[in-house]
Amino acid sequence: MTLAEFLRLYPMRASNLMWFLGAGTSASAGVPTAAHMIWDFKRTLFCSAQRVSLRTCPDLSNAAVRARLQAYFDGAGAYPPLNAPDEYAYFFEAAYPAEADRRRYIEQHVSAGHPSYGHLALAALMKLDMARLVWTTNFDKALEDAAIEMLGSSAKLVVAVLETADLAREAINEGRWPLIVKLHGDFQSRRLKNTPEEMRAQDARLRDCLIDRCRGQGLVVVGYSGRDDSVMDALEEAIGSGTQRGYPAGLFWFHRSDGEVFPRVGRLIESARALGIDAHLIAVETFDELLADVLLLLPDLPDDVLRRLSHVARRVSDAPIPGPEGTWPVIRLNAVPLLAWPTQCRRVVCQIGGVREVREAVAQSGADIIATRRNVGVLAFGDDSEVRKAFDARGITEFDLHAIEAHRLRYESAELGLLYGALARALGRERGLKTRRRRTGYMAYVDPEDADREQLAALREATGEVSGVVAGTTLKWVEAVELRLEYRLGRLFLVFEPTIWAEGTEDERVFERRMDFIRERLAARFNPVWNRLLDAWSRVIVGDASETELRAFGIGEGVDAVFRLSRTTAFCWREHR
Repeated sequence: MTLAEFLRLYPMRASNLMWFLGAGTSASAGVPTAAHMIWDFKRTLFCSAQRVSLRTCPDLSNAAVRARLQAYFDGAGAYPPLNAPDEYAYFFEAAYPAEADRRRYIEQHVSAGHPSYGHLALAALMKLDMARLVWTTNFDKALEDAAIEMLGSSAKLVVAVLETADLAREAINEGRWPLIVKLHGDFQSRRLKNTPEEMRAQDARLRDCLIDRCRGQGLVVVGYSGRDDSVMDALEEAIGSGTQRGYPAGLFWFHRSDGEVFPRVGRLIESARALGIDAHLIAVETFDELLADVLLLLPDLPDDVLRRLSHVARRVSDAPIPGPEGTWPVIRLNAVPLLAWPTQCRRVVCQIGGVREVREAVAQSGADIIATRRNVGVLAFGDDSEVRKAFDARGITEFDLHAIEAHRLRYESAELGLLYGALARALGRERGLKTRRRRTGYMAYVDPEDADREQLAALREATGEVSGVVAGTTLKWVEAVELRLEYRLGRLFLVFEPTIWAEGTEDERVFERRMDFIRERLAARFNPVWNRLLDAWSRVIVGDASETELRAFGIGEGVDAVFRLSRTTAFCWREHR
């Protein structure tokens, strides 16, 4: 089943479809995923065993750091292999054997989470009685907070956790909606389920309730890997046998288009289909994007729902920047506004899979384009002949334009990712910066071979030097900046954070010298230096004029990505009342 087919059927089946949310749905809410926590546990265990500082493994998204940690545990021989089903639970218990410590860890990491666009959109479905029951293995309260905001109070919301398992069945029997059932408890629970023994002994009452409801309703699963045996046992048992089939309204399991499906999930869908259940695996980019698309097919959304989703409250205004005199100082923000950005791109419909296959097709053809994948087709920037060069072999059936709507830039959408790639290319083409993709956004850094050019004068003045070699090593380093695109307050901003980039190494001693050098260079950058750095990088990115235009390709045919940026960073000042 395609996403488009699901979007059409959802309004027809909404009252009979439950939702099941995994950790992936909370990633954009600022809550670490289970995968991130696993690497954090590994780092803690490694550093404590080796008596080294956590700062020696600062970036857990770095492939070299992960390889270093994994090599240690593979060599130890007593730990689950990489990506084993019980990896999260085993390493959590190994790092923090005491339940109280595990509870404190969860609290520290999830209490700062905030509702994402997807949570607010799902809460809107709750308000419209189109999402009555949500099951989740998540500890955070992002969905509860979103529901309370959308419903106007907590009085209409029922939440069942481990200590109140009977409340779930009571609410279902009495038709008290909306209901959120937290299978693993929340971070305040005294019975958090996150060790192997505890997971295998999942609370019987909640498990039986889940099985019972899956036999009477359909289920939509999002952001969940399927690695918990207790949960998967329940979902498999709910399939039934013979004429006693479960999931009467269907079983729809969403997964990342560029990610692998856990084998047990695939077997679950196959078993359900073998019994005639309407069961499907459906590729989607993110939880936020899925929920945004679901709302598109709902007519006549109430004004209060639209108002909460649109975030149009006026909290930003154009105003002259105050001088240094006066009693209310301004706070300079590390963000420059995009005065204009691409509002359309090329759309290609052809026989191709997810984002990974799109990237492979571009690489194999040698086409000079930027492309990604969404359910509506391949989205691309570049010369039309180059776009066709990449996808002609895939049987193009449609070749037209796609509108990049502002609301899709509020979350991790395909369109936002496309703009990231285009802006990175534009900075390389017109500003001579090197760029590389990061876990969130991009990094741009000075080309070590071109560090003496005049355009970097302001940056050299602010930092003393913009490139060099880490003392005692042969590793090159350069000044760099982390880049993020953020749609806030009805505007798109380029957020940049000055940092240092240095070559990687697998030599532990050299690696520690590298990290010490970066820490020492960044440590002395207090407010005056930071202010000069922000100004210098805004000049590097935008130029000396008050605003500039950057083009990813500079072409006349096809669809180019054109950005217009201001050099004046955003400021925050006291609100006048």
